[in-house]
Amino acid sequence: MKIHFLGAARSVTGSQYLLEVNGSRVLLECGLFQGRRAETYERNRTFQFDPKTIKAVLLSHAHIDHSGNLPNLVKQNFNAPIYATSATVDLASVMLQDSGHIQEADAEFINRKHLQRGEPPIEPLYTMEDAKQVTPFFSPRKYSQPFEVLPGLQAEFIEAGHILGSAAIRLEVQEADRRTRFWFSGDIGRYDLPILRDPVLPFDTDILMMECTYGDRPHDDPTKAYREFHEVVQRTAANGGKVIIPAFAVGRTQELVYSLNMLVTTGQLQHIPVFVDSPLAFRATQVFDKHPECYDPETLEFIRSGKHPALNFSGLKYIQSVEESKALNSLAGPAIIISASGMAEAGRILHHLKNNIEDARNTILIVGWQAPYTLGRRLAERAPVVKIFGEEYQRRADVVTIGGLSAHAGQDLLVKYALAVRDQLKQLILVHGETDAETSFQELLRLQGLDRIVYPDLYATIEI
Repeated sequence: MKIHFLGAARSVTGSQYLLEVNGSRVLLECGLFQGRRAETYERNRTFQFDPKTIKAVLLSHAHIDHSGNLPNLVKQNFNAPIYATSATVDLASVMLQDSGHIQEADAEFINRKHLQRGEPPIEPLYTMEDAKQVTPFFSPRKYSQPFEVLPGLQAEFIEAGHILGSAAIRLEVQEADRRTRFWFSGDIGRYDLPILRDPVLPFDTDILMMECTYGDRPHDDPTKAYREFHEVVQRTAANGGKVIIPAFAVGRTQELVYSLNMLVTTGQLQHIPVFVDSPLAFRATQVFDKHPECYDPETLEFIRSGKHPALNFSGLKYIQSVEESKALNSLAGPAIIISASGMAEAGRILHHLKNNIEDARNTILIVGWQAPYTLGRRLAERAPVVKIFGEEYQRRADVVTIGGLSAHAGQDLLVKYALAVRDQLKQLILVHGETDAETSFQELLRLQGLDRIVYPDLYATIEI
């Protein structure tokens, strides 16, 4: 078996790995690369292989950095099954169409600039219609039920606890008289997160390929993180301000809503309107409602005994229309506004930041990892001046970062994950992590006696 590292190698974006097994090609993930605009467009448009030669795609979860280039793959004549859990299929179908809309809007914006400069127009990477063409290729599979991908290649989805439907992918590879047990972590979740079941640690594994996004630092306990979240809301409300939260429409938004529901239901939070301003988040929440089989026991019990469904409560409003979104600009008094995108690079969150960043009463709450060169990263670094829609704004609003809200495993759980198969592991492959995170993580693992570790370069190939 050969593994070609075509994305999220020595970086945390554009997850994509090509496997060659018994003369056939299978793709693990097909994510969008995010970075500088020019590099992003060219890299996403150009695959390092002929899509017609791919016999199957195995998808760990629906986040766009893992699934977002599937429409381009199909557009370039891919014609094979895309295997994922049922919840991932439903989420990805929604998210890819939203991504197609963003691609169209971005191309329209760039082409207006090109027209002014007399430059030729560009085409969107893909459109909403292109994204719709992916759906017929999805082939849903249940957790913990092995299935044949190709002769000599069996796969199984194992709970990853990251977002709804997320899974590690366990492969049994039979090549001639040699059997290899391969485990790909996808994105690893955390224990005790709202809504979702805990991640399952790897087992019976020869080769472990795992993410190391937070390999350089542990997270705060989720209970502590949500206590900090509560304190930020209360403090900002007491100042008469708004809490503006850039949050991924899928996963993070639902966790925040669920936690606010718990605070409201238990009487710890009162009289603060909550707005989720994202049509995608609304559609994603409908998918969450459709898949209670993914919920943890605490959430199921809360639904059974509580006064409200898990993702709805008195004082919460999902905003869909542009007119309703614009009306929030003139909103008086304290409020919580949760809006996509999670890294503040596109969407309605930009308008909310523009309208609230220069008011010292307000708080911008950063609740997840922010990629380099994004507005979210500049805010997390507390830049005194930021550009939004090309205009400079003085940052007078407070910025609070709560890393404990991350849906990614911190260093402590990553170590536990790797060591779960230390005694049987022939090789550990680290991906989906920046160099500083990987270096710290690898040093820690070596101290624990795990030294069969590689950290591949982008476009490298490993033969197993």
